[in-house]
Amino acid sequence: MTDTAVVPPRGLFRRRAVGRPVPFALLLGVGLVVVVIGGALLLMAFGYLDPDRTAPADRLKGLGSAGHALGTDQLGRDMLARAVAGLRWSVTVGIVSACLVSGIGTLVGVWAAAAQGVVRVVLTRLIDMSLSFPSLVLAVTIMAIVGRGFWSLSLTLGLVSWPIFARVVYAEALGLMKRDYILAARLFGVSRIRTIVTHILPGIRNTLLVMWAFMFADLLIAESGLSFLGLGVPLGTPSLGSMLADSREYLAQAPHMVLVPGVTIVVLVVAANLIGDALSGRSSDASAVTNR
Repeated sequence: MTDTAVVPPRGLFRRRAVGRPVPFALLLGVGLVVVVIGGALLLMAFGYLDPDRTAPADRLKGLGSAGHALGTDQLGRDMLARAVAGLRWSVTVGIVSACLVSGIGTLVGVWAAAAQGVVRVVLTRLIDMSLSFPSLVLAVTIMAIVGRGFWSLSLTLGLVSWPIFARVVYAEALGLMKRDYILAARLFGVSRIRTIVTHILPGIRNTLLVMWAFMFADLLIAESGLSFLGLGVPLGTPSLGSMLADSREYLAQAPHMVLVPGVTIVVLVVAANLIGDALSGRSSDASAVTNR
């Protein structure tokens, strides 16, 4: 008996007792998310200013103006109120599309790793073929055809982004399928579905969390880009991307118009990447302990 025996991962919803301090990057990322999204939720709960209320006399006021902490836009609308409304739209689209990406990617990736013969070849070729299409160009084309809207945007981003997720999941799951405890389970007659649920999914749990965080950041940028091009939100609906588009003609007069949505996007993307990096590091440490 060797000293390199592999211990199967614990159940999918069981907590692993690992005596390691929480990384600073994870605390910082979670803190940024709590500050930005929590602050937005508080403002929404207390009924902050209407994002669509115009006041031509107050147009293009700067940061710190009386009654407008983050200034106003070209129509006198409060930038803080619009940033809160835009954040709600952009974050919701990012979460829904990221969940869709992770669902499709996990299903296809795990299925391809667990299958054999022609099925595996077909699924891997499907992933490779889907990766060959430029996702942003494909998303622009689809949105130009189906039109603006929350669900059309979320579904479009999910359907063009899942191959990246599926490729990573496939590689991770395929590596687990070759482990001794998986082979032993198969020899003892454990069904493929039960093997996936009890061994494969718990084994790639950390990878799924890391990929979800990174994918959310990418999809948030993609949503902002499509809204900036006028292909995301319906007309008149505030979003971070459409706010950036509105600020193009007023960069010299009112730079705060680009700073407010721009900084919000940057903070959320940085926070998601910090969380992903921290989870990735903890995942690597846990794998090293497991395989010791």
